[in-house]
Amino acid sequence: MSENLARQFLLREDVVFLNHGSFGACPRPVFADYQKWQLELEGQPVEFLGRRLTDLLREPRVRLAAELGCSADDLVGVTNATTGLNVVAQSLDLKPGDQILTTDHEYSALEKTWAYVARHTGAEIVVVNIPLPLVSEAQFTDAILAGMTDRTRVLFLSHITSPTALLFPIERAVAEARRRGIWSVIDGAHTPGHIPLDLDKLGADFYSGNCHKWMMSPKGSAFLHARPEVQSLLDPLVISHGWTKDSKVPGTRGAFGNSPFVDEIEIQGTRDPSPWLTVPAAIDFRRDNDWTSVQAHCQALAQDTARRLGELTGLPPLSAPQFCAPQMVAMPIPPCDTDQLKIDLLDRYAIEIPVFTWQDTSICRLSVQGYNSRGQMDLLLEALTELLGLGAGRQRASAS
Repeated sequence: MSENLARQFLLREDVVFLNHGSFGACPRPVFADYQKWQLELEGQPVEFLGRRLTDLLREPRVRLAAELGCSADDLVGVTNATTGLNVVAQSLDLKPGDQILTTDHEYSALEKTWAYVARHTGAEIVVVNIPLPLVSEAQFTDAILAGMTDRTRVLFLSHITSPTALLFPIERAVAEARRRGIWSVIDGAHTPGHIPLDLDKLGADFYSGNCHKWMMSPKGSAFLHARPEVQSLLDPLVISHGWTKDSKVPGTRGAFGNSPFVDEIEIQGTRDPSPWLTVPAAIDFRRDNDWTSVQAHCQALAQDTARRLGELTGLPPLSAPQFCAPQMVAMPIPPCDTDQLKIDLLDRYAIEIPVFTWQDTSICRLSVQGYNSRGQMDLLLEALTELLGLGAGRQRASAS
């Protein structure tokens, strides 16, 4: 399976790419569709951007909404999840003394975003420590609920965490936030195309996710979802042609006939919309290649590799299997110079993989996508065995 799928991607053959989780990788047919849109734009820019753009932007919203279990009117394209979450964070009316409740597993760019918001509003950031290993939904939810107070205004959670590759069971926490009148803001950077999503059922107020990671569209394609009841709270980061002075009036349509939420965020001056327009091609690629089966194979390979490394290191996993991201796993390794280990893996073994220290824990974060193979997993284990001194010789870890 992996060899056939590897030919569908543009990745260099001289690198063992085990880092799909950071920026994704775009399949050849999807990239060809991307270039097609770019060429069409350059052929008649005025027609494309001036007369056709609003209609063109609707199809990705409609196709993606069907995948995510929501209405296309509650979804808008943005360049990445960080942008979408900044729209939310910088729009909410927070005041001194208000609390933003979050966890110790969040992505560093969003930690900085909320720190910026707190500095400008006087709000306070409250960080909940999620006990590890994560083995139950109640363990997670109880920790979150214990952090809620009568001053909590925002609940900010990752759905799949970046440093620890955990799949947080956020449903009950989101429902309780809704019951208490707390805005729920969810970082779904790793979720579209990685786990099934039903945004209407989840009921989070705001949810932003990337399409360029596990959905495999080009870089620059992501979405922001907002429940209809809270869309009027949002302001665009850039005021441009999509803005209207009456946008906060109930029932008002946007400058281009959509909701103000869509028009104000979607229409922000001259930019290349090709990555977003390619989302339908990415959805089609997954369908045409039976990606459900591919994902099951990748999940089994990721979990097996983590198990084998755990046997070599003697270190326990960060969670029970059901709370680990299906195709991405943060594997604890013995204490080491993680920066140097990352360099050595690339220089000596041509393995591209994140290695870092998180809360005094050394981690090697493995992503497994359809182009990866068991042989590559064997090579990773062999390299870690050698570089970390986990065993004698350079024999393949799969033979142990």
